[in-house]
Amino acid sequence: MLRGWAEGERGARLPVRSTAAVTFVVLFGTAFARHGQPDRTSLGPLGWLLLVLACATLLARHRHPVATAYVVAGAVLVYLGAGYPYGPVLLTCAVAVFAAIVAGRRRAAWGAAAMLWAGHVLVAHWLYRWLPPPGDHAGGWIGETALAAWALAVLAASELLRARREQWARERRERAEAEARRRDEERLRIARELHDVLAHSLSVVNVQAGVGLALLDSDPEQARTALATIKTASKEALGEVRQVLDTLRTAGDAPRAPAPGLDRLPELAEQAAGAGLHVETRTEGTPYRLPPGADLAAFRVVQEALTNVVRHSGSRTASVLIRYRPDAVELRVDDAGPPTGVEAGGSGNGLTGMRERAAALGGRVEAGPRDDGGFRVRVTLPVRGRTHP
Repeated sequence: MLRGWAEGERGARLPVRSTAAVTFVVLFGTAFARHGQPDRTSLGPLGWLLLVLACATLLARHRHPVATAYVVAGAVLVYLGAGYPYGPVLLTCAVAVFAAIVAGRRRAAWGAAAMLWAGHVLVAHWLYRWLPPPGDHAGGWIGETALAAWALAVLAASELLRARREQWARERRERAEAEARRRDEERLRIARELHDVLAHSLSVVNVQAGVGLALLDSDPEQARTALATIKTASKEALGEVRQVLDTLRTAGDAPRAPAPGLDRLPELAEQAAGAGLHVETRTEGTPYRLPPGADLAAFRVVQEALTNVVRHSGSRTASVLIRYRPDAVELRVDDAGPPTGVEAGGSGNGLTGMRERAAALGGRVEAGPRDDGGFRVRVTLPVRGRTHP
């Protein structure tokens, strides 16, 4: 995860400002620190060169964190091995190790820190006899412990920031995924709504258009009735499509009309009658008001089932049973058949849409032919938080 962040940083500009600030602190701080360490070697051209090298290498810490960590640690080790004064030079190591860990190169960072500490122990307790300044003596273990504690503190702080960056990146990714899922679900919901509205209304229009064409010359009055039905059905469809598309407006706008529910079942039966389908409706149990989501799903399921009867069944009669149970509502739509076997157009997603609507509410759909040649659709929708009318 952080490796991806590091790769993004490699394409960014060099960290000139922060490197310049570190360089200023290191050079001027070392110039002051040397006055308090008269027993150390005086800074010469090599000492200043090593300081500048350690600072300048930090420019590559985002693009090449591994190389930067080892080069800086090596330069600082040579600087200390040459007997030059202690001071802010160790800041360059802290910055390099910090950048490597945050970039996800933990092994390199810990390796560079360990190399610096082990090299310093080797110089301070063994090689000091052959290295400047002359007459130097072995360093104390208290100093080595302090240096180790300082290195561990830098590493721990770097690890903490790395973990926080991983958490932030994970949270950003989860928010983006949740937003993408929300958009997909909204698109699917709108697609289902449009399918249900248009499939039903256009089926009525299609049937009545056929009736009108067939009777245009022989029975103009009946043809006029068919055209009137087409006008009513298309107007109703336009209104429902407009309502669905209202959800695409800016957030916070209220819908212009309530979503349809089972209270509009008589209108649905009337529209089906316009397509030549007689709908018989029965109710069992004590009716109660469904939650908005379940009410809309119930209406759309009945609408789609009746549309399928108009399209695919030779029966001109359909029955709708609404059974109210304490914890669920059951819808059953039957027709006597037989299937026409004629391609009636459409997307073929009607039953899929029913199942998706029911599944979104924790319900189920059962659909299939009956033994007598008819077709049955049974839908069960669990109901929570219902209220009486």
